Amino acid sequence: MRTILVAALTLWAGLAGAQPYPSKPIRFIVSFPPGGSADLVARAIAPRLSERLGQPVLVENRPGAGGNIGVDAVAKAAPDGHTIGLAAAGALAVNASLYPSMPFNPEKDLAPITALAMIPFFIVAHPSQPPTLAEVIAAAKARPGALAYGHGGNGSAMHLSGELLKMMAGVNLVAVPYKGSGPVAADVLAGQVPLGVVDIPSAIANVRAGKLRALAVTTARRVQAAPEVPTVAEAGIAGYEAIGWFGAVAPAGTPEAIVQRLAAEMRAALDAPDIRSRMIAAGAEPFASSPQEFAAFIRAEARKWAEVIRTAGVKAE
Repeated sequence: MRTILVAALTLWAGLAGAQPYPSKPIRFIVSFPPGGSADLVARAIAPRLSERLGQPVLVENRPGAGGNIGVDAVAKAAPDGHTIGLAAAGALAVNASLYPSMPFNPEKDLAPITALAMIPFFIVAHPSQPPTLAEVIAAAKARPGALAYGHGGNGSAMHLSGELLKMMAGVNLVAVPYKGSGPVAADVLAGQVPLGVVDIPSAIANVRAGKLRALAVTTARRVQAAPEVPTVAEAGIAGYEAIGWFGAVAPAGTPEAIVQRLAAEMRAALDAPDIRSRMIAAGAEPFASSPQEFAAFIRAEARKWAEVIRTAGVKAE
């Protein structure tokens, strides 16, 4: 009888001490500096999460090392749902193939919550270049190595998108690294480099003004921000798709019920018309998923880009 009483009291104490989630403010670590599309999305959904969860959701920017610094802070946090992070393709699917060592294992040390957004890229050209991507590819095949394309940095999603295009089209284009998408768009506009792979916000104004030519968008479907621009697949390279993307993650071991609740609340926030319109204006398209779908997507992206990195010999800056 005494043993039963002790067990009952222990169980009661455990239940009494358990607090409903969340029991304190939630840190939302963003592995990018303030001002970009990822930071905008985090700050747009944080107030909605605060309202629904009943606790403040505090956005904290921890950029550096291709996203590894911020994501490592999430991976090493307590797995109780009170620290979550916003991580992108680099830290979750690319860096393991670029860096000789990683401070965390994306598959073992993190619990995917949901994808949040995808970042489409334009393949842009100076107006002096042929008017379609198919014609540019034909010109590149006629003069191997004569055409160059600018991208936002070695190992960036824009760089890998260009290398995938080269592989699938069977062309030799010279890759020219820049520090970000804006300088690429500016140099294509000035005729300093004939082609570029850039994010949409850096080029859309000059595309609409007719000063830059958007040959294609790198997504599998046309994008809401520029529905008149064809996809790379429509230009004749069947099966091509290359996007930037980011999503939410928690430390591995976070209880499944908490992960599922966070995923549901984030998906609900992404459905809000004002948030969707702000994301599209920033060059991002809502891209929600279940935790299981996001985990499978990360694995597929890691395999895809590992092959591109190996074949193209891409090195981190």
